[in-house]
Amino acid sequence: MDALRRALGWLSLLYALIFFCFALMHAGIAFGPVAEPVIVPAAIVETLCAGAMLAGAYGVLTGRAWAWDGLIYSHAAALAGVLLGILALALGAGPASALLSWYHSAMAAVLAGGLAGSFYVSRVRR
Repeated sequence: MDALRRALGWLSLLYALIFFCFALMHAGIAFGPVAEPVIVPAAIVETLCAGAMLAGAYGVLTGRAWAWDGLIYSHAAALAGVLLGILALALGAGPASALLSWYHSAMAAVLAGGLAGSFYVSRVRR
């Protein structure tokens, strides 16, 4: 279980970095040729998702007692944020792009997998 713990912790850090990059893009900062339209609510939600993922990663990588619960909550919160973004795009609340569609789909899949892994380990530990 230690390998899964470390993997989920490092992946959570990676997801936080991805969320921060998209938050910056939705705040109007372009990364070379990659740019997204300014969507302030999306930038706020992505920053909150990044913070949740950082908290979960911190708990796991530093061996805190609340680490597994933190991973479950952080993955669930970030997944809720991604699903909110998918719903907003589906309802036409903001400009859609191929990059945003891919980003939301990929993040929903990896966060659901991380949530499943966190639930699995939390059940095995008991």
